[in-house]
Amino acid sequence: MNQPAAHPTGHPVDHPMRPSTTPARPLSGLATLLGAPSASGRVARGVITGVTIDSRRVQRGDLYVALPGKAAHGAVFAANACSAGAVAILTDEEGRDDSAATGLPVLVLPDPRALLGQVAAWVYGQPATDLLVIGVTGTSGKSTSTFLLEAGLAAAGHRTGLVGGVEIHAGDVRITPELTTPEATDLQGLFALMREQRVTAAAMEVSSHALALGRVDGIFYDVAIFTNLSQDHLDFHRDFDDYFATKARLFTPEFARLGVVNLDDPHGRELTGIAKIPVTTFSAAGDPRAEWRADDVRLGSDGSAFRLVGPGGIEADVSVAMPGPFNVANVLGVLVALVEAGVPLQTAVAGVSGFAGVPGRMERVPSPDGFVAIVDYAHKPGAVESVLRSLREVTEGTLTIVLGCGGDRDRGKRPLMGEAAARLADVAIFTSDNPRSEDPLAILAAMLDGALEVPPPERAQVLMEPDRAGAIELAISRARPGDVVVVAGKGHELGQYVAGEVVPFDDRQVVAAAIRRRNA
Repeated sequence: MNQPAAHPTGHPVDHPMRPSTTPARPLSGLATLLGAPSASGRVARGVITGVTIDSRRVQRGDLYVALPGKAAHGAVFAANACSAGAVAILTDEEGRDDSAATGLPVLVLPDPRALLGQVAAWVYGQPATDLLVIGVTGTSGKSTSTFLLEAGLAAAGHRTGLVGGVEIHAGDVRITPELTTPEATDLQGLFALMREQRVTAAAMEVSSHALALGRVDGIFYDVAIFTNLSQDHLDFHRDFDDYFATKARLFTPEFARLGVVNLDDPHGRELTGIAKIPVTTFSAAGDPRAEWRADDVRLGSDGSAFRLVGPGGIEADVSVAMPGPFNVANVLGVLVALVEAGVPLQTAVAGVSGFAGVPGRMERVPSPDGFVAIVDYAHKPGAVESVLRSLREVTEGTLTIVLGCGGDRDRGKRPLMGEAAARLADVAIFTSDNPRSEDPLAILAAMLDGALEVPPPERAQVLMEPDRAGAIELAISRARPGDVVVVAGKGHELGQYVAGEVVPFDDRQVVAAAIRRRNA
């Protein structure tokens, strides 16, 4: 079965990101490709039909790649991989002995992870080369852009694939993702599955983690989009400059043919000067320096419309069922990328105009009481600011945000998110997001520190309710006609990570239940 079983947290029970069959590849060919010496001398007669870095997901015929981990080296589990059907092991010097003890052929490299994408692409026969692939990077807007891209590609007659943190599509197959960008072994298996499913074009989120860790090595993008950049992932990157430099790697000949860059973002403007590939620019703010612009922008609570103006007098009217100026930017960037990928402009416009929206991205929850309830994934300072600014423009009454920050992640963004909420909302209810191993009250204290930076005359009313369901209940119970309530941070997520456990939690269901109780 390709479709994973249902699971309350939204994570798949099995792991279907590979084709049903793969032609056998000679292990000797991989050894030659890598110039890797064998630790066991049994490489010449071996063949492999798949590859994984997770010993729990080994299938018969797999190459098991044993890498250093946070808690243990993957070679510790080499015997388990062997029992599950692995036919060879790729590892480093540290993993040599444990791997060789299995009796399987072993290839040893100084840094196997650095070549993992190349290895996986070879095992599955370079599957991405058979597809038109458009990649999207940036802090915010990646998921929305990939869904819009898929809609435009489908309108052009493509059988489509999608890779992202909300959903993964391979033709008719639907897979629940675990990472924004899958590991290189999974990603190449996924593209091989797409090829098996006769997919002709795919849209893909490209995270900074994926670029830094080599997950997208072996993938070449026909077009790469840069949306924007704001603080995020500084628990992973050395600093903000390193975060930007990692994103900029996508705009080199190693990864992409052409770049499409948001000129309204200061880092987008910087990127146009350092990109190593041709770049096409766009501006939702109507910057005359951009090659593509949005003019006559009209924003509403149910959607947005604008006049697209392109080079050579090209124009088109665009209307989408997604509110907010940031979605105008997302749509504009997608339309430019689709045209650059060979999709006729009017076909692209028709495709994105018919798209209803991304799960958990500015998603409205029906309310009969005259106020608007929205669930959004905004969990970064820039995203919180963008969401609140866009909703402020269409809010007649009180604008309330329910917001938390994730535990065990970038701590520096917590006061920034608290400050943005206190500055731009009328009421800010701080609550838990995914506290993970941290004390939820300590996270809330950091958010409150940021909120207190806003002087009292401009500061929102700030309330603290650590229980997320209780915070949502409080916000909904206070809403009046003309008000807007946005529950931010988790969006499409179906579980909450608390003290080592994952409990079922869907903001959309919790909001809907609070509305029902209000009207009971």
